[in-house]
Amino acid sequence: MKALYDLPAPAKLNLFLHVVGRRADGYHLLQSAFLLIDWCDTLHVERRSDGRLARHDLGVPLPEDDLCLRAAAALQRESGSTLGADISIEKRLPSGAGMGGGSSDAATTLLALNRLWSLDWPRSRLMALGLTLGADVPFFLGGTNAFVEGIGERLTPIDLPRQWLAVAKPAAGVATSAIFASPMLRRNTEAVILAGFLADASARHGFGCGSFGRNDMQPPAESQCAEIADAARWLEARFGNSRMTGSGSAVFAGAGTGAQPAGPMPDNPAPGWVTRMCRSLEHHPLRDFAEG
Repeated sequence: MKALYDLPAPAKLNLFLHVVGRRADGYHLLQSAFLLIDWCDTLHVERRSDGRLARHDLGVPLPEDDLCLRAAAALQRESGSTLGADISIEKRLPSGAGMGGGSSDAATTLLALNRLWSLDWPRSRLMALGLTLGADVPFFLGGTNAFVEGIGERLTPIDLPRQWLAVAKPAAGVATSAIFASPMLRRNTEAVILAGFLADASARHGFGCGSFGRNDMQPPAESQCAEIADAARWLEARFGNSRMTGSGSAVFAGAGTGAQPAGPMPDNPAPGWVTRMCRSLEHHPLRDFAEG
């Protein structure tokens, strides 16, 4: 096998996000539920015999030190492989959205190179390497929706009903570092248990914002970026719920669990906004690329 084309790198949404404490080293302890959705970047990966790693941007230019190249270099170094790769990326996910686009691209890169370089690493080994690249990378390697704890490294697979989610990404954003530095950020939310989250999801036949938990990062984010609050109100008015994902600035709303969404996605309300009606995924499209 010399190449793999049309590989999806799906986004995720945080159905809730609680900051439950802080470690001695300063890292915040989190609880969340990560849900894969069908809004994806697309990667094309070709094997090289000369050991060189190169990235080719097919759309929006990416930073030179993109996470995909860092992931490929880390796998090459740790595996001792003498092979290289050309990695082409069709970027569709908006940056700075809190949807894990860069981490998902890195995970898809690792899954592809694990095959193209004939490494046959088990999933657990890829996930350990992924954690050195970023807290969200192991989730995208794990293959399933998950209840997430710690700094993002403790994953418990969960099954959730398919559901529609309306997503709005305003043009403006806010740096994650600014949110964590904000005095408005609540850092002592009481820990929840997985059974409580699953019971709530089952009772409501899917996700409805305002039902279980909250996003602790949303108040400080909205205080620093008015467009996040605007997006939340816009979705609330149309679907009866809204919540920011991750550290923003994308906001989403549950839009039903039937064959069709509860309502159409309205036109973008402001210049520069990106909106999309998405559907959740039962598992990662490349789940079978690794075992164990």
